[in-house]
Amino acid sequence: MKSDGNDNKTGRRNFLRNAGLVGLAGIAGSQGLKAVASGTEVRTITVDPQTDPKTITLPFENGTRPMVQYPQKRPLIRLTTRPPKLETPFPMFNDGIITPNDAFFVRYHNMEIPGVIDGFGIDPSVIDPNTFRLTVTGPDPDPLAVVPPVATITTALSLSLSDLINKFERVTVVAVNQCAGNSRAFSDPRMAGGQIANGAMGNARWTGVRLKDILAQAGVLATAKQVTFNGLDLPDSEPPDFVKALDIARAMDGEVMLAYAMNGEDLPVLNGYPLRLVVPGWYGTYWVKHLNEIKVIDKVFDGYYMKTGYRIPNNACGCTAPGVVSTDTVPITKMTVRSFITSLADNASVHVNKTTKVKGIAFDGGSGIKMVEFSEDGGTSWRTAELGTDLGKYSFRGWRIDFKPSVAGKYVLKVRATSVAGETQAMTPIWNQSGYLRNVVETVNVTAG
Repeated sequence: MKSDGNDNKTGRRNFLRNAGLVGLAGIAGSQGLKAVASGTEVRTITVDPQTDPKTITLPFENGTRPMVQYPQKRPLIRLTTRPPKLETPFPMFNDGIITPNDAFFVRYHNMEIPGVIDGFGIDPSVIDPNTFRLTVTGPDPDPLAVVPPVATITTALSLSLSDLINKFERVTVVAVNQCAGNSRAFSDPRMAGGQIANGAMGNARWTGVRLKDILAQAGVLATAKQVTFNGLDLPDSEPPDFVKALDIARAMDGEVMLAYAMNGEDLPVLNGYPLRLVVPGWYGTYWVKHLNEIKVIDKVFDGYYMKTGYRIPNNACGCTAPGVVSTDTVPITKMTVRSFITSLADNASVHVNKTTKVKGIAFDGGSGIKMVEFSEDGGTSWRTAELGTDLGKYSFRGWRIDFKPSVAGKYVLKVRATSVAGETQAMTPIWNQSGYLRNVVETVNVTAG
């Protein structure tokens, strides 16, 4: 089953072409949503010092990439141009556990993106928030079917942004959005796909409405099995449209939400303005951007990005022996537990007999972080780090510890997180054919002198 046919695609193109358009200045001004969340952290836009500020060398083979600044973004690492894929420079994660909007990574599959010109820049116009509509419907009618499609809702909906903001309870969650392919470039052996380092992740305060509340207004029936999500971005003629699906139980759990604000501001254009799906604890492949179509269906959705793409081996580790391709797979869902040292880069220098405050971040798929351990001898011994402020079970959790090398020489620093659910990081990386689920204990080498 295909979620939307050519007529729907034509309609979405016409909407973008004919809708009243507003400039980016309008988004920030009186025509914007003005969705304000409490406690927003304001940061200065900076670029990390480099020999050549136009490029950055990533820590793997063929890792030189341009640093490019799009509207509403600071300079980010551009992995591809069309569609734009932008990675956050890793030193930014040392600034705090909330990722600024202008530093948040960007990932697309579809080529035609609202407001983006051939992947090279952003037209100073985006969707008019006054004409935008989110539709909630049942299954698509099949003109060849003898029997009409099974009803899955009692009432089809067409909701404006004003409806979403004013007619439903506003909720906020702090949650990590991590690309499923984050850290793929470190896989050995390497595989096809975006060669991303560790910067395809971010942590933000997402404000919007519960998906459960929207579906309740539509009157979900017992026949409903899954819910599909589609956005205004469109594929070229050949690739499939980017449509994702959630089981009805996940869609109705009260935690999945439709976000219209990010860190107290409208969503940036490249992060899904004016509305995106937020699935806390699950990889970003489900966080559909520019969301405008929700369909409640009575079967398991068989679109490409559920049936073929974004799948992992069907076993406990989601892994195979290196180089082996699994034919028994399931869709990737929940994120694994991870932790990073953010205050020291690999091959950094520290002072002997002087305390260095080491800090970093940890997160998991939604149970929260119970403990972070630090090793300065390559994993032979471990000390427990101090955890920082808890912003919720879906958020980055900061940690810190003192490191005071007593003799000059090389030190191998490692960090390991354990979740409230008891999951911890492995000392050796797993492998699968897509480069997903990496959560190995990370290593930073330093020299004391």
